[in-house]
Amino acid sequence: MSKINEIIRQRRSVYPAQYINKPIPREILEELLLNANHAPTHKLTEPWRFKVFTGEAKTKLGEFLAKKYQEITPEEAFSPAKYEKIKSKPTMAGAMLAIVLHRDPAERVPEWEEIASVACAVENIWIALDQYDLGGYWSSPALCKFLGEHVSMKENERCIGLFYMGYCEPSDRVIQKKPIENKVEWIED
Repeated sequence: MSKINEIIRQRRSVYPAQYINKPIPREILEELLLNANHAPTHKLTEPWRFKVFTGEAKTKLGEFLAKKYQEITPEEAFSPAKYEKIKSKPTMAGAMLAIVLHRDPAERVPEWEEIASVACAVENIWIALDQYDLGGYWSSPALCKFLGEHVSMKENERCIGLFYMGYCEPSDRVIQKKPIENKVEWIED
């Protein structure tokens, strides 16, 4: 099996609790983002934008998200444990990305195509993590919609997820996918 096939087939989610407490050097983050920038994009709208959180900015992001959770959650539904988890999760990551959709102002392509392009950009990052002994996890909490209260966002931008990254031990976990034969129909005549 080729190396690229192996990397794609071993891609998995690695969660913040599994990370080794170690910052990711800026040079590696820049390489990962350069990979993202080579994603496919219809009409060259390049709709991906990333807000990179490192160092103390991760702590501030966690505090913001936890406070926002507390603000929007009815008292009877509020969970102190969830509050603490939201607050601490960013600090476990070596770095975090806010995944931002930058909608083409001319709306030359349907929004779903731009979201798909952003997802391809994230996948480019995700499959490149392995070469640096990094793991990643894409989370899409409802709190993402409030990110513009914490960092600057343009009028045509919105956060569609948070991508946690961190150093981790290699995993021998095999991802069990259902056979591709169950998901493909060949039409030949």
